[in-house]
Amino acid sequence: MTKPAYFPATVFNAGGGATPRVMVAPQRYIQGAGVLEHIHRYMSLLNCQRAGLLASRRGLAAEGARITESLARNSIAVVPAQFEGECSLAEVDKHVAALADEKLDCLIAVGGGKPVDAGKSISYRLDIPVVIVPTLASNDAPCSALSVLYTEQGASDLVEFYPSNPALVVVDTDIVAAADERYLVAGMGDAMATWYEARVCLNNPKALTPIGARPTLASCAMGEICAHTLFDHGLAAASAVAANRNDDDVERVVEANTLLSGIGFESGGLALAHPMALAFTQIDAIHHNYLHGEMVAMGTMIQLTMEQSPEAQKVAEFFAATGLPVHLQQLSLATSARADLDIIIEAALQNRNSHHMPMPVTAKSIHQAIEDADDLGQRVAAEVGDSAYRRLQGM
Repeated sequence: MTKPAYFPATVFNAGGGATPRVMVAPQRYIQGAGVLEHIHRYMSLLNCQRAGLLASRRGLAAEGARITESLARNSIAVVPAQFEGECSLAEVDKHVAALADEKLDCLIAVGGGKPVDAGKSISYRLDIPVVIVPTLASNDAPCSALSVLYTEQGASDLVEFYPSNPALVVVDTDIVAAADERYLVAGMGDAMATWYEARVCLNNPKALTPIGARPTLASCAMGEICAHTLFDHGLAAASAVAANRNDDDVERVVEANTLLSGIGFESGGLALAHPMALAFTQIDAIHHNYLHGEMVAMGTMIQLTMEQSPEAQKVAEFFAATGLPVHLQQLSLATSARADLDIIIEAALQNRNSHHMPMPVTAKSIHQAIEDADDLGQRVAAEVGDSAYRRLQGM
């Protein structure tokens, strides 16, 4: 099923006057311990009698079974669809073809970032609302009206935009707390970038958000409190999840990783951190072994060193303490790997968000920022230690 591509800038920034500030968000965000048991009540907000359910094989057997049982209380039929692991156009098209004749009223996407993004893409093509049920707090994809699509080999390919954010986002923090600590920590790496990128965009009158608008103060405030929440509660939340314990620190960090960061990046804007993270996926050794938030953490270090920000040290110390990468070797790279670095730098330069920075962004300046970030990370890792990183990487 084909559907015209949607470009939000044609709605919000088609010329003829000043670019407006625009904020977008999901219709409802619901977070708490055990909320998945009550999804049938939340679904009553939608006119839904027949729902598609996209999840991995494991997800269909676990959370999918719980969702199906809950929805049966409201006589909502469920049509399962198994996600095969990569958020690619081929995977999306496969599910669109399989579900096109099922007469679905909505699609429920369950899992981490890739099934969530695939669910948004599929629902757009089927012209039905999407309900997001994250099982991890590893990234800020759940709340946004866009998807990052990858090649079938796992490299970043393109970004799709949608006219509506998810109808519902339902985050059961008991499920998140039971997942591997590495995922929550990766989500903190993704979320920490939100404030630093939004701040750049707010101060650059030419910078646009992913929807082609100017940042709102509200979204930037969300980004700032997101960073404060991580600094104040991140280590304690990681320790709680390591013990499979759900507590207030976990609740705060899950909200920061998911809601604050999700609205913050989409309506606050992106700078260099995320283009660097997407560029890292061009290298096989990185995209096969590291999570999105781990790449964003290194991208944030590169952005802050390019800015010569005094906060770079504090951010690096937080990343090292929680187990996020702070130097290139922790992403299976070396400053001497010139060919790989050239590929990464070229990919970053092609991303328009890189050029929101307050200084010219060139191959030379990115290379220098990479070297400076690596030097800072090496020093901080020596001071703080790399035991958290090694534990999360299973070393």
